[in-house]
Amino acid sequence: MSADPRPEDALAELRNALRTFAAERDWERFHAPKNLAAALVVEAGELLEPFQWLTEAQSHALPPDVLEAVRLEMADVLLYLVRLADRLEVDLADAARRKMAINATRYPVAAAKGRSDKYDRLPAGPAPADGT
Repeated sequence: MSADPRPEDALAELRNALRTFAAERDWERFHAPKNLAAALVVEAGELLEPFQWLTEAQSHALPPDVLEAVRLEMADVLLYLVRLADRLEVDLADAARRKMAINATRYPVAAAKGRSDKYDRLPAGPAPADGT
């Protein structure tokens, strides 16, 4: 059994497939970053729609047909994001790793564990031992 492809490989494969898909349809002219960002927001709204008015428990137990619709909306969000990244020459895997590193400093475990506060509203941790 072969290992799963690296996330970078999977994203590159999607990027290349989307390039081909758009080129075959002569859609590059429509895929300005502004348009792709707008489409991404529209799809994110469509992803939210099946969850509207559900309780937290209901949102964890979607019926199979609703779950399939959610899967497809998630795919739309991902595809627009990958296409937008391609058009802006952004390495999504690298950007995500960098953002995770930033979040790790913004949300230290000692201050953030079990809390949903934004980083600038977390309680200050203890002063460093060296007094700085």
